[in-house]
Amino acid sequence: MTYKMVIFDNDGTLVDSETTAHGVLSGYLTELGYPTTLAESFQYFLGNAGRNVHAVVADRFGGTLPEDFTDRCHDRVFAAFQTGVDAAPGAAELLVELARRELPYCLASSSDHAWIDLTLERSGLREHLPAPVVFSAEDVAGVGKPAPDLFLYAARRMGVAPRDCLVVEDSPNGVLAARAAGMDVLGYTALMPADRLAAAGATALISELKQVLDHL
Repeated sequence: MTYKMVIFDNDGTLVDSETTAHGVLSGYLTELGYPTTLAESFQYFLGNAGRNVHAVVADRFGGTLPEDFTDRCHDRVFAAFQTGVDAAPGAAELLVELARRELPYCLASSSDHAWIDLTLERSGLREHLPAPVVFSAEDVAGVGKPAPDLFLYAARRMGVAPRDCLVVEDSPNGVLAARAAGMDVLGYTALMPADRLAAAGATALISELKQVLDHL
């Protein structure tokens, strides 16, 4: 298969933001009386923290979270990112190589633009990902993954047919969204267990970003 564009997820794929975010999340839960380690945060919430944290707390502890928990946690993570966040290993080098090959690429994330912009600025990836190639669920009325809307929107804006796109994703919801959009998808296993990405329908699995080049 010859692809005409690569679409990247942001958090956990191009930007190593998950360790920071889950450190904040686990610390906040512990502060509220629900002891949670970083490893447990990854286990229970990686890839879908916003959707099931309330349910997990209810199931594990029989407790409830404040109504504004999600907003407060978001603000804490956002503040943590202000001090810096790392690019994923090999991310900048991969984007440079794609540009050298003149193969278009873009970013499509369920996060809002403010979050994406901050992580790109603090990680040093902004120079490789200017605003015109960055897409957020905000651009599709807040409909994030696993719905295919965001990936279809990114392909349409970039002028590439969905079947000609290769997606790089680290979450099951992202894989499901890409497959629903009719796109092949590489499951990036740096943090997410490979079996979860395979079960979601990943076309292939990679453990390092440089392996994207092996599939082009």
